[in-house]
Amino acid sequence: MSELNLCECFARDGLQHEPEFIATKQKVALIEQFAEAGFQRVEATSYSNPAVVPQFADASAVLESLSRLAGVYYKATCANVRAVERAVADLNAGIGANEISLLVSASEAHSQRNLKQSREDQWQRVAAMATAASGRFRLIGTISVAFGCPFEGDVDSRSVLRDVERFAALGVKYVTLGDTIGVATQSSTQTLFKEMLRRFPEIHAIAHFHDTRGTGIVNYLAALEAGVRHFDVALGGVGGHPAKVKYGGGVTGNVCTEDFVNVLETMGVDTGIDLDAMMQASNACEAVLGRELSSRVARTGLNPLLRPVSAT
Repeated sequence: MSELNLCECFARDGLQHEPEFIATKQKVALIEQFAEAGFQRVEATSYSNPAVVPQFADASAVLESLSRLAGVYYKATCANVRAVERAVADLNAGIGANEISLLVSASEAHSQRNLKQSREDQWQRVAAMATAASGRFRLIGTISVAFGCPFEGDVDSRSVLRDVERFAALGVKYVTLGDTIGVATQSSTQTLFKEMLRRFPEIHAIAHFHDTRGTGIVNYLAALEAGVRHFDVALGGVGGHPAKVKYGGGVTGNVCTEDFVNVLETMGVDTGIDLDAMMQASNACEAVLGRELSSRVARTGLNPLLRPVSAT
């Protein structure tokens, strides 16, 4: 098994950006393709308020229909205690996710705008969510705007590290640093992740970067060099923010799965991904959304010096 762990985020972070509702059967088919292609983590859905993010009104239906592969973590995003309670109810019914997320913002302004409450109030909510989860899920702590805020600008890295410490105190062993608006640099990426891994060796660091300025893959390679082994990606580079929420110029797509995997494989890094299956999933994602997406590899094909991939 590859030492890298790539989480395919198309079905959640990718689709939250889409204004048109994607049929439940289509979502399920895509999620199953992602798992079959070798992604060890797959964002499956979100227990969001349908009035805010209508795309996930079918969260429980998706999970109920989903065939599971052993060893794969299927993640459901949770925004509040009620969402965790829904996750627990689905788990009790035998259809639940096995991984859920807990979200904070690194800046006060982003917390107020995105989460509708102060950072301290959100931390109180996160603690209640962790309690409600009752140790039944793998918990993923996420720190948004960890490298820069659209409203406040610079974010103090010391504050981000204190947030990592707070997650660790709640028993959260996987913590994501999000470059929500694509302002991280190679230097800031390496510096922050190295310090995080040095201070919290028991924590698995996850990189979740947006490719707003075309620097996502470069920064991911910097994170890899710093010791990060968990990366969030999305086929076609889709997603970034809910369709009804706009900031960071409105162009906030995730790091593109196909392109990042292509780079890693040409470097001799085993991603654990079946390249043929990945490209078939890439085609399926474009078919579901009815348009060409942002992957260069989807247009040009994988590097021909890699192991052969059948025509799609």
